[in-house]
Amino acid sequence: MSYALSTTVDRPFAPTLEATRSALADQGFGVLTEIDLAATLKTKLDVDVPAQVILGACRPPLAHAALQAEPSIGLLLPCNVVVRSVDADRTLVEAMDPEVMVTMTGNDALAAVAADARARLTAALDALTA
Repeated sequence: MSYALSTTVDRPFAPTLEATRSALADQGFGVLTEIDLAATLKTKLDVDVPAQVILGACRPPLAHAALQAEPSIGLLLPCNVVVRSVDADRTLVEAMDPEVMVTMTGNDALAAVAADARARLTAALDALTA
C-alpha cells in the first residue's frame, strides 16, 4: 500500500502552492500549519533544496470523528500535504493517504473517516490538473 496520493502539475511552484490552498479549501480543509522546508533548511543548515512547503490541512468534522474512534489519532493529524518544485515548470503535490490511519492503528472504526478524507484530498489533487 502506498502512503501518498500525488499529482504532478504543469505549473511553477508559487501558483501551484496557491492553487493547492484553494483546492483544499474547496474540499472543506483549512490549513492549520505551514512549514517552508526549503527556507528552514537554508536557515538551519545552510543547504539548498528545491522549493517545498508542508501544509497541515484539517477538516474539523473529520478530525472530530477520528478522535471519537481513536483518541490517540492526533499523532497522525493534521493531513500533511506537500507542495514541491520539480523544476521551473512542474510541481509535485502529495498528500498523506488517510487510509494509513486505518492501517497503522488497526482500528476499522476509522475506515469511514479515512474514506471521506481520501475522497476529499483526491478531489483537491484532481482539481489542480483540471
